[in-house]
Amino acid sequence: MMQSRVINIPEKVLRKKRWFWMIWIGLTFALFASILLAVCFGSVKIEPAVVYQIILNKMFGMPLEGISIAHADIIWQLRMPRILMAAFVGAGLAMCGTVMQASVQNPLAEPYILGIASGASLGAVFAIMLGGSKLLLGFGVTVWAFAGAILATTAVMFLAGMGGQMSTMKMVLAGAVISALFGAAANFLIYIANNAEGMRNVAFWTMGSLAGAKWDTLLLPGGGVSIGAIFFLLRSRKLNVLLLGEEAAITLGIHIVRERRIYMVITAILTGMIVASCGIFGFVGLVIPHAVRSVVGADHRRLMPGVLLVGAIFLIWADVLSRTLLRSGDLPIGIITALIGAPFFMWLLFRRSFNFGEN
Repeated sequence: MMQSRVINIPEKVLRKKRWFWMIWIGLTFALFASILLAVCFGSVKIEPAVVYQIILNKMFGMPLEGISIAHADIIWQLRMPRILMAAFVGAGLAMCGTVMQASVQNPLAEPYILGIASGASLGAVFAIMLGGSKLLLGFGVTVWAFAGAILATTAVMFLAGMGGQMSTMKMVLAGAVISALFGAAANFLIYIANNAEGMRNVAFWTMGSLAGAKWDTLLLPGGGVSIGAIFFLLRSRKLNVLLLGEEAAITLGIHIVRERRIYMVITAILTGMIVASCGIFGFVGLVIPHAVRSVVGADHRRLMPGVLLVGAIFLIWADVLSRTLLRSGDLPIGIITALIGAPFFMWLLFRRSFNFGEN
């Protein structure tokens, strides 16, 4: 009996590893298929075979046979940057949500917990309503939104560190205070500006949109999310330790305050880049980690790759819905993510436990 038991355990472990590898390979294939199919949808529908030829032409110089230049421009100049931006943003928000949940040991944490959304909104409102973009060499809403996000994060860190050692509870409470304060400031600017067109632009920005995605605007969020993904994939074991609590982390030799601060700063910068480029997308950083965790468990060595892939796929198809549901124009993606994310999160909540901190 002892001999068969020793043989069966490795077989079970190997079978489990093969299962996870199959999941990741399937999700990777689904991501590339989603990118190829998503660019086909829009006001002008284009066949996948045509899309494939256009991509080969742009990337490798393959000749175009019987394909109009207008279709090539639609695919390569408009839709492809937008789909890639959706993939990077979805992966980035899901990753930041996963890191935040581990850092503050709270299953309800999300990327905006440090007041980043309200800070970015304040910066964007200042730029849109009062012409603040002209004060910074005309760089526009993006720079001011990013500056507002970093300012809000800095204020949260300062408040959480007052009166002693920074704790997760103090950070959450400080984030709530700063969010309320910056939100009130943004509403005050909207009220005194009395700009109807600006109010419409602010409302559209705060609900999230990828309509402004171009190849030159893709570099910053794409590069930031890629570097952040590599960093957190290498830190998966330390993220697992954070889930065990402060006492266990200290016993294992982890400087928990320093690690948490590093993770907070990196996720704040990444989220600030995303929000500044595309606006605010709700529920992505909250729902995706729990959905993937319910399948692969809470071990970040398995969780983080799945979160990156599922987050990218989710936002790609949310963008497809935003482009196709209305004939008159784009529907803000924040509405789509909320309509899908809220019921799905409630289903996860009542179906089972969050599996938070379990293997």
